[in-house]
Amino acid sequence: MTSSSGYQRQFGADDARAIRDAVKRDLGPEAFRPRPWRALWFLPMSALVVVGLAAILTLDLPWWGNLLTALLVGHTLGCQALLAHEVLHGALGLSRRTQNLLGWVGFGPLLVPPEFWRRWHNVAHHAHTNLGDQDPDSFGTEHRYRKHPKLANFTRLAPGSGTWYSYFFLFYSFVFHAQLVLWMQTRRRQEFRGFDRARAIRQSLTCAAAWLLLAVVSGPLAPFTVLIPLMVANALGQGYILTNHMLRPQLDNNHPVDNSMSVRQWRWLDPLHFHFSHHVEHHLFPKLGSDQAPRVRTWLQREMPDRYVCPSHWRALVMLYRTPRVYRDAHTLIDPLRRERTVDVMALQSELR
Repeated sequence: MTSSSGYQRQFGADDARAIRDAVKRDLGPEAFRPRPWRALWFLPMSALVVVGLAAILTLDLPWWGNLLTALLVGHTLGCQALLAHEVLHGALGLSRRTQNLLGWVGFGPLLVPPEFWRRWHNVAHHAHTNLGDQDPDSFGTEHRYRKHPKLANFTRLAPGSGTWYSYFFLFYSFVFHAQLVLWMQTRRRQEFRGFDRARAIRQSLTCAAAWLLLAVVSGPLAPFTVLIPLMVANALGQGYILTNHMLRPQLDNNHPVDNSMSVRQWRWLDPLHFHFSHHVEHHLFPKLGSDQAPRVRTWLQREMPDRYVCPSHWRALVMLYRTPRVYRDAHTLIDPLRRERTVDVMALQSELR
């Protein structure tokens, strides 16, 4: 067993490879073998979505029955996206064609084509996690907002800005951000070089048209068949995504233990969310099946208690709304519209553990 003292180094230390090697050695090869049977989870989830929407449209339920059903449908759509994220990393060992098919099931309702997701998430985000202005999922650095001052107004939408409408951000921001990346960042980022941008836009618009058709068919029931399910699916994903990195330091290297954060979810809910709460674990091993992520967490908690950060999900969300989103430097968050408002992310770590 590797001693924990070997991993108590300063933030940003280049020991990620050693950590991965030690985890692999301790967990054994069985933990890292693909488990394609886990794709069968799409069958009950997809059936639940279809049956739920059909129930809303045909059973003349009372408003509260439609609401509960819509919440269930939205939660299930979000869960499908979480499993599709795992599939498109290749964690289940499926063929590329099968991955794409399941990717459409999971991400199609959120207007995200599978090949676009691979470039955006697997390539651009994982290669530049919380690195300055390079991570497409970050609000970036103060330098960006000094260079383009009007962009600072965009941060009013974000958690931590203090605006009343920032509290709605979770409920639409996955789809919103995906469209920003698709329409704008695919033009200039080198990770999208050779990517068929026009095709991905057509695919995304086709998915949007399917939702629009459902809304027309639903008539006055559209809030229950379209609006609420999409809001819940967005909130489920973003409730994790926004806490994964935005309370951690920005570094000049890509070290998952130091630039990422996991959260503690209710034990009964974690498996339903395919252990997406285990995010440091995922960045260490992107192709690891999520059912094995708790074993990696146990290892990190035992071997690296001073560096591994894993607050409760609720505490992480509260802290997200108490802090600004832009980095003045590697360890300091700043509000570009109120520059006197700053937070030292290193000082947050003791509160987040």
